[in-house]
Amino acid sequence: MNITDIIAQAIQEMLDEHHGTARINRNEFAGKIGCVPSQINYVITSRFTPEQGYIVQSKRGGGGFIQIVRVGNDGKQILMHLINSIGSSIDEHSVRIILQNLCSDNIISMKEAKIVLAALTDNVLRELAPETRGRVRANILKSMLLNFM
Repeated sequence: MNITDIIAQAIQEMLDEHHGTARINRNEFAGKIGCVPSQINYVITSRFTPEQGYIVQSKRGGGGFIQIVRVGNDGKQILMHLINSIGSSIDEHSVRIILQNLCSDNIISMKEAKIVLAALTDNVLRELAPETRGRVRANILKSMLLNFM
């Protein structure tokens, strides 16, 4: 198991132990794991994203910490969190990750995910200017997710 997997597993265990919330002092946590603090940042930014159902907040300074909150298991709550986290633009890769996670969590079916993805690929949106695609894709995705509620 590599260090990123060890860090992710330790954070998951903290989330499980504390009912979906983990508060981490980056330097202390890095010391316990035996890694550098920047590796903690990497794992958090790559594996604990809004698309994957997490809210990450940080407080800087002497008593600083990183707080990770797992969004509840309620399908509607997860969908609402996703809708709010998408922002004004999204790329095709991020859409794929969101749909994969929704399928894994049994919130939507694989057939539904394929339909949503079919409407949001770069190929389908190729008539739009590249700088416009992400905004149009985000609006369509939000509308489709609302309809799953």
